Amino acid sequence: MTSIITRLVIAGLVSLGIAIPALAQTPLGLKESVTIALQANDPSVALFEERALALEDRAIADSQLPDPVFTARMQNVPLSSFDINREGMTQLFLGAKQAFPKGKTRSLTRKKRLSEAQAERMRKTLTERQIALQTRNAWLELYYWQGARAITEQSRAQIADLGGIAEAVFATGRSAAQNVLRIDLETSLLGARLVEIDRKTDVARADLVRLIGIANATRPLPEGFPELPAFPSAQDMQAGLVRHPSVKVFDATMAARTRDIDIAGEQYKPGFTVEGAYGSRDSRSDFGSIGVSLSVPLFTANRQDRRLSAAKRMRASTRLGRDAQLLELNRELGRNYAQWARIGERIALYETDVLKRATDTAEAALIGYENETADFAELVRAELAVLDTELTLLRLRIDRTQSHAALLYLNGENNE
Repeated sequence: MTSIITRLVIAGLVSLGIAIPALAQTPLGLKESVTIALQANDPSVALFEERALALEDRAIADSQLPDPVFTARMQNVPLSSFDINREGMTQLFLGAKQAFPKGKTRSLTRKKRLSEAQAERMRKTLTERQIALQTRNAWLELYYWQGARAITEQSRAQIADLGGIAEAVFATGRSAAQNVLRIDLETSLLGARLVEIDRKTDVARADLVRLIGIANATRPLPEGFPELPAFPSAQDMQAGLVRHPSVKVFDATMAARTRDIDIAGEQYKPGFTVEGAYGSRDSRSDFGSIGVSLSVPLFTANRQDRRLSAAKRMRASTRLGRDAQLLELNRELGRNYAQWARIGERIALYETDVLKRATDTAEAALIGYENETADFAELVRAELAVLDTELTLLRLRIDRTQSHAALLYLNGENNE
């Protein structure tokens, strides 16, 4: 059932003139949610592709020769008369020059920009993995709270049935009125719990709306528990962390920093400019000239040496960042794998032992109360223990699946 807040959101959008498509009643599976989120053209993903394309354009632009410089002037004009035909040195001067950057600076700059573009695309891949993880977590949270509502409503109905038993026993004079009042109290407390569950449901749905849109987020969820793709062994996942997009970002950035070092090394080489000129005179022979200018790095201590040192330090800092990221990924892998394994053990214990014992205890308490060998408070506690056990088991299943999703985020999936 659509929550009150969701209905209010839809009504607000309609009042603003925003069309809302008819809500499909097809259940929204976990896999479909991830597919929708990844195909939503999220601006947080699209911006990285735009940056990569911009850097590829810069790679082409930065690898070109500088624009040639053209000169046109009238020179050696006599200032006494401004007669351009009076003096033989007066001439129309036309010149052009072309500068050539030092060494392989242009090709190295192109490679640097391409490496930076690769880093942006790795950031895009990383963001897509994060969106897949966020979508799974939001979907699983919504699934939990909807399941918690169903379990709690069922428990409230059972408590209400106990109220009928308490009233019947009270009518025979074999029970105190406080048992009936206790049922009313527990029913009210469960009602308050349902209100809190609805609040958590609305929060989880709002997180899902951000990722897949309101039309999809308000679709019902399937009853069956979701399954995620399998992941390899812990050793294989640890070995594969070097292929994680967050590490690949550092790899591409290190390649760009290496090009910076190469570019700084090229600055020790001379740069040159080729220039030519033509001087036209009225009645005498025209002049022509051609020459080469060299920029020679004679004083390198505070310029070239410092730039080379700075480039090396930047690459070293990027390498340290990569090492730190690998340590963090290893920590997340160990944490999530341990959580996934240990929660699995708890789930097995709850499924094979705890839930059965809680159910048996509630049934025994009911029989004991009917036979006047157990008090009513014990019966209520036994029923609430069943509720808490069922909610805990569902929470454990959700937590384990979320740890599974985190491992897929770290390891990647077969379709990548």
